[in-house]
Amino acid sequence: MNKQIPTGRSLRLLRMMYDQGRPITTYTLEVKQSQLAKKLEISRQALNVHLRKLRDHGCIRTGRGFIDVTEKGLNVLGVSTSPAFVFIKVSPLKRGKTYQKMVKFPLQRVFRVPGDMDAIIVVEREKLDETLKGLASVEGIQDTKSYVTIQILK
Repeated sequence: MNKQIPTGRSLRLLRMMYDQGRPITTYTLEVKQSQLAKKLEISRQALNVHLRKLRDHGCIRTGRGFIDVTEKGLNVLGVSTSPAFVFIKVSPLKRGKTYQKMVKFPLQRVFRVPGDMDAIIVVEREKLDETLKGLASVEGIQDTKSYVTIQILK
């Protein structure tokens, strides 16, 4: 299989799709359908019936070795696609252990950043309170600032 970086028209196509696309929230599960069926204790045929229904409703996209839960699927589950951001100041002497504890919370993304704050976490709005309570118990966190999104502009 050719693993070269795209060039020429392929790169132009990729750039056009990126420029004209819009960012969306998806959750990707990289699993074979046979493994998923086994985990759910149903036959692969029964799993396919359920996956087809979810796909027809726009809740998932499937491909070889992956299943994406789409924004519509997240909405059906009651999960907001408008995240909350928490800016965190961490004690310099306790960064390593503090970061290890932080990533165990139900977070979408975690970024280490330079400047006045040391980390930014992205969390589902519904899990913000739970996350803030958990962060309050982590030794080494000196300060947090939370921001809830109200609208996606692009």
